[in-house]
Amino acid sequence: AVILTADFFTPVVDDAYTFGRIAAANALSDVYAMGGEPLVAVNLLGWPRDKLPAELAAEVLRGGLDTGHAAGCHVAGGHSIDDPEPKYGMAVTGAADPAALLRIDAGQPGIPLSLTKPIGIGVLNAWHKATGEISAAAVDVMTTLNADASRLALAAGIRCATDVTGFGLLGHLFKLARASGVSAVVDHAAVPLIEGTRAAAEAGYMPGGSRRNLDWVLPHTDTGGVAEEDLLLLADAQTSGGLLVAGELPGAPMIGELVPRQDSVLVIR
Repeated sequence: AVILTADFFTPVVDDAYTFGRIAAANALSDVYAMGGEPLVAVNLLGWPRDKLPAELAAEVLRGGLDTGHAAGCHVAGGHSIDDPEPKYGMAVTGAADPAALLRIDAGQPGIPLSLTKPIGIGVLNAWHKATGEISAAAVDVMTTLNADASRLALAAGIRCATDVTGFGLLGHLFKLARASGVSAVVDHAAVPLIEGTRAAAEAGYMPGGSRRNLDWVLPHTDTGGVAEEDLLLLADAQTSGGLLVAGELPGAPMIGELVPRQDSVLVIR
């Protein structure tokens, strides 16, 4: 099976090389989320050439190239345009066994839910943009490839998964449960947070995208009296987040389970 994807965005960190690494890992994640292996990627670059030097663009591309090499994926050039705001990402082609794809519509009742990376990237990126302070923990999460998690899931015979990115944990779980015809129960206390996330959220660094994510899923959610702050963290928009797996994955915390379809697609406890 051939897997095709494209993803790019504006900088989430100030360092150009790190931005390139994050954007490439995020683009490659879509292939891993389907149980595939990336084969070749092309760069997608928008750059304000009259405002930022070409040397910075080269650092972004070097970050993407190094991440591609780490993934065993050939980076075959790409395309750039003059753009008022810098943007970078990749279009990626991968391959997978069609009989062993990770799909969002293959969830079954009674299966536990595992999450391979902690969440909180949106909050910590908002904190970074406002204060200039860098969360090394968030950078580590964003630059970690989902390759090992994907291979572990396939080896465990798992057939249902997605990655957690812009729609947040609740948004992507809603899409998975809806496509699979089941409901999902989430134990909010079991969901791991990146170090510093709660403190940044309590200080008011909550991105608008997280609030929009929560507003989108609330009509389909039984919140169970969980505090709004905790719901916003569950809906926090992620960049290069982990895999959300329907199955028990070694080393990954279990955060809930799939159950027969109820009135609410999502149930928070």
